[in-house]
Amino acid sequence: MVDENLPPALARSLAALFIQQHHVIHLRDRYGPGVKDVEWIRELSAEGRWAIISGDRRITKVHAEYQAFRNSQLIGFFLSRGLNKAPLIKQMERLLALWDVIEQQADIVQGGAIFELPMTSRRLGQIRF
Repeated sequence: MVDENLPPALARSLAALFIQQHHVIHLRDRYGPGVKDVEWIRELSAEGRWAIISGDRRITKVHAEYQAFRNSQLIGFFLSRGLNKAPLIKQMERLLALWDVIEQQADIVQGGAIFELPMTSRRLGQIRF
């Protein structure tokens, strides 16, 4: 799932690239614009383990969102501040460069974990609550 803070074109591109391996969808395509974070977090968590690609670090700062994510089955991959401000082509480049790392990490961690996607390194830093 690609969240609302990133463009739908990014989600569509990833969906096309990984059509046989992953179901990639933009949050707006599933819920429409403006859905509350707590709502989509709870609904997706009830479905099982989704990986979320996000530019919205507010989830780690707003108490209700923090609690919902922390208690969920979701795994978060948040763009670093620099990557979040970078042009879309750079964001896509980094996502593709890190895709195998994202897949591996999503397979081994428990729900509620959040990682930062770095601008240059291949090491994901875990964002601690």
